[in-house]
Amino acid sequence: MRWWDLTDVHALEADLFGGTAWSPESFWGELARPNRRFLVAVEDGRVVGYGGVAVNGAEADVQTIGVARDRQGRGTGRELLRALRAQAAGAGARHLLLEVRADNEPAQHLYRSEGFEQIARRARYYQPDDVDALVLRARLS
Repeated sequence: MRWWDLTDVHALEADLFGGTAWSPESFWGELARPNRRFLVAVEDGRVVGYGGVAVNGAEADVQTIGVARDRQGRGTGRELLRALRAQAAGAGARHLLLEVRADNEPAQHLYRSEGFEQIARRARYYQPDDVDALVLRARLS
């Protein structure tokens, strides 16, 4: 992801996450940090997905991942997740963590099919919806 992708990425973020979407400034701040890796998926010149990972030594955290509604269920999210895993492993991380909404079954299915296991639950983490977050972890090879 580069600065020129941010307008498209933020539009996608706002469509997917509404009032809880990251601001453009949040993306700028994340891009400026040296331990962050952000990627975009582009199809026919259009940003159809994005993701970011923070690498902190042996552990890495998926910061965000989003896929355009018309591309969901077609493998774009899986490709982004695998690319984020590769970025984290390449930077020396041994585990990858992420949070997912407890009511987002499609995302949970994707993560579990990619080797993630639930290690915790955060009550009422996603606001203002009062939805729990599941904390998942995968081992990186």
